[in-house]
Order: sequence, then structure tokens, then C-alpha cells
Amino acid sequence: MNTQPPAHDPVDAIIDQWAVVRPELETLPMEVFGRIYRLSAAMRGKVDKAYSPYGLALGEFDVLGTLRRSGEPYTLSPRELTATLMITTGGMTGRLDKLEKAGLLTRNPDPHDRRGLRVTLTERGRELADLAVAAGLDRQREALESALTEEESRQLAGLLRKLLATTA
Repeated sequence: MNTQPPAHDPVDAIIDQWAVVRPELETLPMEVFGRIYRLSAAMRGKVDKAYSPYGLALGEFDVLGTLRRSGEPYTLSPRELTATLMITTGGMTGRLDKLEKAGLLTRNPDPHDRRGLRVTLTERGRELADLAVAAGLDRQREALESALTEEESRQLAGLLRKLLATTA
């Protein structure tokens, strides 16, 4: 585990440039969020690569994972999925089409709403979600353990939870 942060990272370079042209700016927010954005993009790529051996992209895993963690019978409406994943209905339709074609989920009429549908994870979809979630967690764990102690990871999780609660 490398416990020493780099002496200078790309965000520091941005901060240094602002310090030259606008020295009066307080850039701590930019330092924090700039690193969060870059970390998010880097981890999105790593996790997406972890899902690719299962034939899944990150967005497709998100659908399967949402159904899987909903518990038995692993069924939600497209509206519930869309709200959980914060994507457009058009984006959801494309994902559902692809996953249904692959045999990972089914879409059936909602027995309680003639106009509605229910999306259900198939057994194959459940198995794939279980494999992919473990692979994604492995990549995330590797990233944390390469730089932080377990206590630091817990502290960071708590601080991010606190920050997210005030901005959401």
C-alpha cells in the first residue's frame, strides 16, 4: 500500500494555473471536486473493464444489479428502474431491449396495471449479476487498498456520505 500521496497531481496543476491568473480565489472546492470527478472517471473505466468478460457494460450491469438487489422475485417496473438509475426512459428502453435479447431479463404485463410492465431478472441474469458485482467490487477494493488503510476508507466513505447528503 502506497500511503504517500503524489507530490503533484493534475488537479494541482490546474490549481497552480488559477493561482497565477486569479490569486484571490479560494480553490479548495475545486481541489476536492476535481479529484472526485477524475477518480469517478478512472474507476468507471476500471469497473467497466471488470464487467466486460461477462458481456456487460457498466450501464447494463446497473440494470441487472438493481433488479438483483431488489430481492426476490427480482422484479421492478421500468419506471422504478429509471428512477433508481437516474437515466432517461429512452436510455432505459435501449438497455432493456439488449438485456432481454440476451436472455438476462424478461418484460411482462403488470398484472395490477393494464398499461404497465414488469421487468424480471432471469436465472441467467441473476447468476451473471452475482459474478459481475464480485468482479467490480474486486477492482474497487484494489483501488482502495493500493492507497488507503481500511480505517481511511471508512473515514472517506463517511465524509463523502456527509457531503452527498448536503448536495443531493
